[in-house]
Amino acid sequence: MIHAYNNIYVTDAQRFLAHAFDYAITDCKLDVDTFGYIFASSNIAKEMERGNPRIISGMAGEEATIKILKDVNPGIILPDLFFSQSKTPAYWAGWALAYYQWFTARSFKDIFMRIPLSMIIEMYNPYHEIDLVLFVEELENRYKSVVLDTKLKMIREARGVSQRKLAEISGVTKRSIQLYEQRVNDIDKAQAQTIYKLSRVLGCEIEDLLENPQF
Repeated sequence: MIHAYNNIYVTDAQRFLAHAFDYAITDCKLDVDTFGYIFASSNIAKEMERGNPRIISGMAGEEATIKILKDVNPGIILPDLFFSQSKTPAYWAGWALAYYQWFTARSFKDIFMRIPLSMIIEMYNPYHEIDLVLFVEELENRYKSVVLDTKLKMIREARGVSQRKLAEISGVTKRSIQLYEQRVNDIDKAQAQTIYKLSRVLGCEIEDLLENPQF
């Protein structure tokens, strides 16, 4: 299996995400899944997915959370940092999830589409007391058990665009769009120009339409 980045950064990544989640959820008392969505959509999450050492080794998790929240709401008032030795369920979730993301090379956004952060935190008991490999196996089983519509279909419907209209504007045939949405054809193997045309009409990034984007 190809992992997201070099394993020398995994421990730093786990510590980084553990502190980021703990500050956001325990100290700031943010809604768990709302923060999960905000985090997964952030540039910091994308850089972490790529294993950028300036993020996972050069930035404190709490600092990352503050930046993410202020980018969304510059006027937000956040609590002072409080350093504690206790390991909360949110802390454990960040620590365990960072390892899972590295191991699978999936994006946080893709993970949370199938398994909300709140559900991962609920796994604290009993998984915080047992081998992390067992957590990875269980999360992978849950991930694979959820069958979602393709990202193309979800984004198209969220934009209120029909297959016919998307075909007319993008120049990609309606039949091709149908085959991608039915997973008969793999959109990840489509020509770059085809995906670009679709993403431009739908107002999203090319990577947002890929089922298994490579970082």
